Amino acid sequence: MLSDPTRVKILWALFQAESNVNTLAENVGATPAAVSQHLAKLRLASLVRTRRDGTFVYYSATDAHVHRLLAESLSHAEHVTGVAAGTDAHSYRAAGRVADSR
Repeated sequence: MLSDPTRVKILWALFQAESNVNTLAENVGATPAAVSQHLAKLRLASLVRTRRDGTFVYYSATDAHVHRLLAESLSHAEHVTGVAAGTDAHSYRAAGRVADSR
């Protein structure tokens, strides 16, 4: 599920705040149709949940376990690409809250 950059961006945005498809599309630089398709896959994998408010559907990330999974995936990617080394701070930590995995 995390192999697609758009899905990673969507999931990361949902850890910052609950959002609807149109707002997510603006935030991640994709069309609402593409975001909707990605959200359907993330929802099937139980990585996101929905809440209906009238005619709007709001999405949010499911829980701290998923957040840690995403944070560790980003950490690994930064080390593999050489962006981070050793115990260097990770760039995604500055972009939003990161749950302590201890």
